[in-house]
Amino acid sequence: MAYKITDACIACGACEGECPVSAISEGDGKYEIDADTCIECGACESVCPVSAPTAD
Repeated sequence: MAYKITDACIACGACEGECPVSAISEGDGKYEIDADTCIECGACESVCPVSAPTAD
């Protein structure tokens, strides 16, 4: 069950640099997580100031 980024995302980019497998990229208005690459480590969730990444 990969993480996903909700609409709460403020596009700050904090999560992108924390992802150890580079599964996060800037999307249209918010960041996105590639579910096939995500290893469910939770690093993105722990650094997000608005708790946008959640386990899907």
